[in-house]
Amino acid sequence: MLKLTARQEQILNLIREAIDNTGFPPTRAEIASELGFKSANAAEEHLQALARKGAIEISPGTSRGIRLLDMNGNGTVRFGGHQLSLPHPSLMQLNLPLIGRVAAGSPILANEHVEANYRVDPSLFSAKPDYLLKVRGLSMRDIGILDGDLLAVKKSDTAKNGQIVVARLGDEVTVKRYKKTGSLIELLPENPDFEPIRVDSGDESFALEGLAVGLLRSWH
Repeated sequence: MLKLTARQEQILNLIREAIDNTGFPPTRAEIASELGFKSANAAEEHLQALARKGAIEISPGTSRGIRLLDMNGNGTVRFGGHQLSLPHPSLMQLNLPLIGRVAAGSPILANEHVEANYRVDPSLFSAKPDYLLKVRGLSMRDIGILDGDLLAVKKSDTAKNGQIVVARLGDEVTVKRYKKTGSLIELLPENPDFEPIRVDSGDESFALEGLAVGLLRSWH
């Protein structure tokens, strides 16, 4: 990898922090806002330079399609803060169930919820996912999670503030940004047309199902 400028290092660190904190790389607009650029185009120019130098890979046709690719020259790649061995390309596939509508009170991975299975490249994600969840609605529109997208989810019953989570609320499964203050849990939308959902951490109707670690989208 070629030597990076100070600004490129700054953007690379911003990408790492976003992936570590939320499971997603930042958008161009978020990079521009964080670093004081006048437009997202300025962020795009720096990202293209990072791609040319081998620090990242930009995936067209995917939401937030920035992937860390810190090649070390020894058959490994650093991704999301973890060093991984690179197996034969034919082995670099995950078989993930796609979860559609979830029946009330039943496990999210119950057989009757599985609509299909997808073979996907694990390096698309910030951590190894356990399943794909079909997104319904536009409550997370402003961070690029749209109706019909396939959200890659890692099973977890805990989360850090700011992470995108899949949560169960009674009969509903929802995707929101997680925030906990004391015993109050807020599930925050990323669309001003939607209201936050507030629950007490002791509420038995509430459960965390997992953390979002990536997104797939079909382009037609």
